Formats: sequence, C-alpha cells, structure tokens
Amino acid sequence: MKRSILLLLSITILGCNQEPQKPKDYVAMSGIIIDKNSDSIQILNRTYSKTIKVNADGTFKDTLKVEPGIYIITDGKENTPIFLKNGFDINVSLDTKQFDESISYSGEGSEHSNYLAKHSLLQEELFADMDNLNETNLDSTFESIQMRLSEFYESNKAIDTMIINGMKNDLEPMLDSYKGYIGQKIALKKEFPEGSPSPTFDFENYEGGKTSLKDLKGKYVYLDIWATWCGPCIMEIPALKKLETQYQGKNIQFVSISIDQQKDYETWKKMIVEKDLGGIQLFADNNWNSDFVKNYRINGIPRFILIDPDGNVVSPDAPRPSDPKLVELFNGLKI
Repeated sequence: MKRSILLLLSITILGCNQEPQKPKDYVAMSGIIIDKNSDSIQILNRTYSKTIKVNADGTFKDTLKVEPGIYIITDGKENTPIFLKNGFDINVSLDTKQFDESISYSGEGSEHSNYLAKHSLLQEELFADMDNLNETNLDSTFESIQMRLSEFYESNKAIDTMIINGMKNDLEPMLDSYKGYIGQKIALKKEFPEGSPSPTFDFENYEGGKTSLKDLKGKYVYLDIWATWCGPCIMEIPALKKLETQYQGKNIQFVSISIDQQKDYETWKKMIVEKDLGGIQLFADNNWNSDFVKNYRINGIPRFILIDPDGNVVSPDAPRPSDPKLVELFNGLKI
C-alpha cells in the first residue's frame, strides 16, 4: 500500500514538473520525388509562395507557416493540390512519370490531402471523354457528373469542412462554365464539319510579304492563333517548337497567327527573335476583328485549327501542342 502511494505521488510530481506541449505553429513537410523534373518545388496559392529545395536523391524537407487552406505543389511542370494547416506534419511521395496517380500523403493531417488527390483523379475520370459529347448527350452527361461529385463530397465526414464547403460552392459554377465551353466546341464542329471549306486568310509574314492559306495548299496546316500578352499561349510555345522539330520534312506546315493590336507590332517581332519562334509567323490585319478570326468564331486564345492539304477543315478546335491527342490525330492522318 505504501509503495503504491509513493508511486502515485512520484507520477503526480513528475506530471506537475512537465510543461504542457505547445502545438506547432508551422507545417512540417518532407517527402521524396522519383524522377524529379526540377531541383525545387513550390508551395503556393494566391497570397503565399515558398520554394523548397529538392536534393539530388529526390528528398526534401522544410517548414512552412501558413493560413489554413488548399495550396498547390508544383515542380514547374505539373501540380497537385494539398491542404495545409499549422500543426500538420506531412510526408509527400510521388513519381513524376505518373504524377496524379502516384501522389500520396502520410503523417498528421494527411487525410485531407489524400482526399484532394482522390478528387483530382475522379474529375480526370469524369471529364475524360468530353470530345465524344454531342447535343443529344451533353445535358445528361453533366447531370451524371454533378451527381457523382456530390456523392463524393459526402463520402468522408472527417474531411475539413473548409474543403467540402468550398467544393460544394464551386460545383455548379464550375460545371456550368465547362458545359458552356464544351457546348461551344460542339457548335464549332457542327458549323465547321470535317471536310468543309475553311475560311481563308492573307496576312503579313514576319519574313516579308504576305502568306495566304492558298499559298500553303498541298500540305496540312496547323494554325496557332495567339498573342504576345497571352500567358497560356506562351506556355504552349515549347511544345509547339518540339512538334515543329518532330515533323520537320513531313507533309505539314506550322503557322502562328498573332492577333496583337497594331501598337504591339514591334513587341510581336521582338518576341519572335527572343523566343526563336519557328514555323510561319503571321500578323493578323485587324486583331480580333480580322475576318478570319470572326469567321472561325474565335473569342478566346490560344486556339488551334487543323486544315487539310485541299484547304478543308480537319478540326476547327484542334488539340493543343502539349496535348498527346494532337500526335494521335497526326498519326491517324499519317502526316
């Protein structure tokens, strides 16, 4: 009895002498990246950015002080969402060859980010076959997508309400916007069916003189409608240059048409030199109001168009240079 009292007393004294552990006011983050694309990664959102060094073996480790919320991890080539909150201790694992499919999180707070990763894969699955939609199945397809995503949002009650509420609030506007985008693509295919005569152009060539669609007859023509101020357009330049090299000497001509305003004419010429742009570089005669631009219903850029050797439409809204579907299209045409 006496020994028990002494043991209880010693435990009590020990407990009184220990200071209560304070919660961490930062996120501890570590991980490993297989086949890394860069020597660093970035953690960012609209108001926060931090660069973390990635070691030669793909490992990284750092701490971050953040406001609770969804952030993006990017290696400069691909990105994925992560939920961060001070006090979390998260370990990240991914293989860049299968970025979205391989990423996983462990440690304190990791369940929220694993949920986001599953959400990304579900969205990729649901939006995979948008090219096969038509006026008949457009509405029913998007109703089914809304139902599947709504069910997913209710599938795990342990996930932070900030994530769930944000997804629920964004769902309808996101689907409406994307449905409108797909609807426009369907309308374009209907207005410019494969094999129909393409609208024509005759624009100033950077190399001198003018170039028309008629001048390019006998080859497939892949058109890139862009502008120097368009960020997404510029992001496609490396992939476009790679394609130009890959298909050099083949039966295809790559043509870029700038719809910059006249005041940006010199900027256009300067960018061609600085970025060593290839293909045929043309300057539209009246930017957005050029007949060719209006005839093709171009109201957003970049826009890519594929025309056959006879000057007929193959696709009024072709895949982007960075999209693997473009090479599939070229291969199907045996270019």
